[in-house]
Amino acid sequence: MPEIGGETAPGFERVREAFAANLAGGQEIGAAVGVYLHGEKVVDLWGGVADPGTGRRWERDTLAVVFSTTKGVTAACAHLLAQRGELDLDAPVAEYWPEFAANGKERIPVRWLLTHQAGLPVIDRPITPAQALTWEPMVTALAAQRPVWEPGTAHGYHAHTYGWLVGEVVRRVSGRSVGAFLAEEIAAPLGLDLWIGLPESEQHRVARIVVPPPAPGGQAAIDLDSVPEPAREMIAAFTDPASLSMRAMSVVTPMLNHDDPAEQRAEFPATNGICTARALARCYAALIGEVDGHRILTPETLAAATALQVSGKDEILRTPVRIATGLGLPMPGLFWHSPTAFGFGGYGGSLGFADPATGLAFGYVMNHIQEGVPDARAAGLLAAVQQAIKAHA
Repeated sequence: MPEIGGETAPGFERVREAFAANLAGGQEIGAAVGVYLHGEKVVDLWGGVADPGTGRRWERDTLAVVFSTTKGVTAACAHLLAQRGELDLDAPVAEYWPEFAANGKERIPVRWLLTHQAGLPVIDRPITPAQALTWEPMVTALAAQRPVWEPGTAHGYHAHTYGWLVGEVVRRVSGRSVGAFLAEEIAAPLGLDLWIGLPESEQHRVARIVVPPPAPGGQAAIDLDSVPEPAREMIAAFTDPASLSMRAMSVVTPMLNHDDPAEQRAEFPATNGICTARALARCYAALIGEVDGHRILTPETLAAATALQVSGKDEILRTPVRIATGLGLPMPGLFWHSPTAFGFGGYGGSLGFADPATGLAFGYVMNHIQEGVPDARAAGLLAAVQQAIKAHA
């Protein structure tokens, strides 16, 4: 039996069993899972290896890069400003960021940045990692960029640009970077180990990302005729380096490496959130209710934030999605689907979500990147959580 740290509330022991099975079965290298129910912590587990190179164990305070799971946290910052009356989501972006009006973007509302409708998933001028680290070159390029579709007529995953677009609006409105706003207005009151822009003092706690070697022949070896019809268009898009899909995934060239301490200290509000599973679950718990006397969004703000905005085929992902204002809504059949659930998952498997109807808030982080959706590791953990809740009822 793998050595596992942490605790479960009475009745939730089966979650520990599922977590242990993931580790014992070789699906994990290191990972953690946190669960809150009606504002109370019921699962807080961790185990495995944080850094295979050194043998460093995954401890209670080990941090993980959560990639696009970051987007939900960035959205929460924007909604908190809207709740305070400082940001109007339906006002033009240019009202807060005048330079953004260039190239026909003067009427794009802030909301369309959050719903991936702005037509800005790519940047025509090359951006290097060094430029991306300093923030200004990226937002300057986005302000000058011409949309690749008429804004509001389509939606497509702004995989990287989302963070700079929403983050710059937060910066213009609050006078603080999105990372500073998160740290001061959300993380500090709730005591969260959650950052966009990690302090150097916390660097030693971060787990090393482990990416499996590419399959022989890579993407070029995929026989599209053998791919099931529903997935064929998506696979074709992601095997064509010139496609809009691939351009959206590589707006920084060469690609970013979030194992790099310099990138972890910078702010990429779409992809480089760093946290514990406990903090991720606690953050989502505070979005749907009170946690130790603190709540991030009012019920009215939360209802507006999680209302469906767009659905259907995504121009980048080439598959159907459902999108609220900056928050993902799971498709029917996905393991965390509920008519009232919202959240965001990240590259490799991380996931943060909440379901106001049941009071459930869930956070899962890991360092072993696995391709494909859905992630069987998180699915197994959530199934155990749901079984425990059902038995508890």
